[in-house]
Parts: sequence; structure tokens; C-alpha cells
Amino acid sequence: MTTIVDYGAGNIRSVRNTLEELGARYIVTNQPETVTRASKIILPGVGHFGQMMSAIDRLGLREVLIERIRAGVPFLGICIGLQCLFELSEEAPNVKGLSIFEGSIKRFVGSERIPHMGWNSLSKVRPSKLLAGLDEDAFTYFAHSYYAPVIGATSATCTYIQPYTAVIEQDDVHAVQFHPEKSGPVGLRVVSNFLEL
Repeated sequence: MTTIVDYGAGNIRSVRNTLEELGARYIVTNQPETVTRASKIILPGVGHFGQMMSAIDRLGLREVLIERIRAGVPFLGICIGLQCLFELSEEAPNVKGLSIFEGSIKRFVGSERIPHMGWNSLSKVRPSKLLAGLDEDAFTYFAHSYYAPVIGATSATCTYIQPYTAVIEQDDVHAVQFHPEKSGPVGLRVVSNFLEL
């Protein structure tokens, strides 16, 4: 069963609508014991890195998420759900992420409007299961002021002020900085590709 983790501030309704449009069976939970039984995990994220991690800790979800990810349960992080996979974020310097990947989330700095909000194209840097069947420069919807560095697990980048990680894929860990639930047919295909893994 696909399990959507509801820590209290995720874009849950839109993600549910996407799964329903795809005909997927799912549950929504904030209970660690339910996440333990998940066959796939989706962690949506909107808002503030520190508030998200504090909620995850308060609900007792940190260790079960790390354990399930390391056990190879397919995982899809969305927006801050991608950022929380790193060690730290400049948005909340004293709050630890899940530390699945090394590195820190940085704030955009430059003359362009911040947050980066709107449609932008993806650039594949290596083969991607999440982006299978999509055009090389598919457009998706972004809304964020902080970004992840390009790392070995990056399968696609986006450029706004500078290149940054738009899609992560390593083993069964998948994450996207954009919002597939707001990205029309492209977003539907991304989620469908994840469900079919």
C-alpha cells in the first residue's frame, strides 16, 4: 500500500487527488507503526524546513523514515520532502535533516525574484526512472526559496540563478524539488512512474 506521510503541513489534498486520478490505492497517516508497514512512501513537503523536521520528530517519524528508506522501501520526497533528505538547511541551521545524503540546503542569492515560483524546464544529467517517457526538457512547477546542491544521486537539474538538483534517484530513494501534483500531465507521469517501480 502506498502511504502518504501527513506531518501536518504537507500538500496532502493535491497529492491525494493525483493518486486518485491514477487509480492508485493509498492511505494517509502520521503514525510510525503504519509507515513501518508501507510498501511505498510519499513525503510531501511545503512550508519551512525546521517546522517540518520538528513535526516529524514530535510524531516519532524520524527513525522509522530513515529505517524504511535504508531498508529499500521505495520513497518519493516532494519539495521539502527532497530537502529533508540532506543533513542541514540554511532555513533552520540548528535542525538536522534525515541525513540520507551529505550536504546542506542553501538559499538562493541573486537579483532574480525569490522564491523561485512558476514553471521551469528540467535537464536530465543521467538516465531517470521518474522521468521515463517525458521530453528531455519537460516543464514542471516549482515554488521554493532554498535548493539542494547537485550530487552524485542527482538525475535532473533545473537552473534558476544557478543549477541545482531537481530530481534525486539513488536505489529506491526518489525525490523531486518541483510539485508533481501541480505539474499537469508531466507531474502525473512522474508519480505514475514512481508507483510502477
